Amino acid sequence: MLEKEMDSGFFEEFLEQLPEKAFHLGLRVVLAGLAFLIGIQLIRILRRIIKKALGRSRIEESAVRFIDSFIKFGLYFVLVLMIASSLGVDAASILAILGSASVAIGLAVQGSLSNFAGGVLLLILKPFTAGDYIKDGQGNEGTVDAVDIFYTQLITPDNRVVVLPNGTLANGTITNFTRCNERRIDIPVGISYDGDIKKAKAVIEDVLRADAAVIGERDVMVFVDSLGESSVNLVARCWSLQDDFWPAKWRLTEAVKYALDEAGIKIPYPQMDVHLDKSE
Repeated sequence: MLEKEMDSGFFEEFLEQLPEKAFHLGLRVVLAGLAFLIGIQLIRILRRIIKKALGRSRIEESAVRFIDSFIKFGLYFVLVLMIASSLGVDAASILAILGSASVAIGLAVQGSLSNFAGGVLLLILKPFTAGDYIKDGQGNEGTVDAVDIFYTQLITPDNRVVVLPNGTLANGTITNFTRCNERRIDIPVGISYDGDIKKAKAVIEDVLRADAAVIGERDVMVFVDSLGESSVNLVARCWSLQDDFWPAKWRLTEAVKYALDEAGIKIPYPQMDVHLDKSE
């Protein structure tokens, strides 16, 4: 009988407190909803300010979009966590669960995270941009077609597509051939030991100075680089614009050959003297 009276009293007390508790819960939900709406507006204003600041720093549009998405996700996560805490949810438990899950996910996608971090560095630091001709430490080279968050895509001169992980690129050596407006042309030339070095240098220099692609304000040089087994090795050196580099190099190499032929200066073949002992 006593247990029935206690259950009846508890139930009546619960019914009496139910409207008050429902009111407080509804009030907290309404306030949480208002806080969420206000937080959304504040996040939009903050994102707009950060976008303008990034735009003034001349960061690529793809990097700006990525940073904006990352900030958006982070701010929304903080906002939801704060609202959940105001509703009585234990934030420490949520963070513990998320921490454990993030460790497991991080170990599973370690390579992708490395590429992700490399992509962020490449987009922000910009060692190269789309349209640049680059070469990495492993010998891969080509024109940059696209720089994404995880991979960079190159187009080789023979029209092959090479996809490189950004993690490797960001942590390795990158040679950018097109960052500067001008590029040096080196043309190796070998002449016979019997040839006139001064005459050969004058002939080659005339060829270089006569080409329209050679920048006249930069030094034009022809010098002896080494003494080979079969030839005196000269180097013809001049400068051209990036867009003219390969056509000028090919054209000058051919023109130097014809000019040396006309001047009677021989370009020798590799040769070896063999002496036979006839005493046997």
